[in-house]
Amino acid sequence: MAVEIVHVTTEEQLQMALEIRKKVFVEEQKVPVEEEIDEYDAINEHVHHFLLMEGGQPAATGRLIYYKADTAKMQRIAVQEAFRAKGCGRILLLAMEERARELGLQASILDAQCQAEPFYSKLGYEVISKEPFYDAGILHVRMSKAL
Repeated sequence: MAVEIVHVTTEEQLQMALEIRKKVFVEEQKVPVEEEIDEYDAINEHVHHFLLMEGGQPAATGRLIYYKADTAKMQRIAVQEAFRAKGCGRILLLAMEERARELGLQASILDAQCQAEPFYSKLGYEVISKEPFYDAGILHVRMSKAL
């Protein structure tokens, strides 16, 4: 699998990332588009967007925002259906964690859909929320990991 991690720096790359999220979250999971797209969906110093390209095709995306002084929040991690179960999500998240370390951050948190909790657990994340909660109508748990 020839994959490339792209740190999004252009509007064209950002649109590719947003298209993946619209397919996964809006079309597949029925999240309202006005809840999916927000103020962090821009290119600026407050957010880092990532694209995982496989064979020149946009396969997965995610974004990193600053949660606290030393903590990254990993968000909007989505893998297109055709690329699932190929390791793309793992490669993407590890690249996002590496970028967080480069930025001097020491921890990562994320809000995982409950169905994805085993995936994140395998990568060292631990549930820190007392109980599951709804976000965009989907049950989630908050998870964290030291970087």
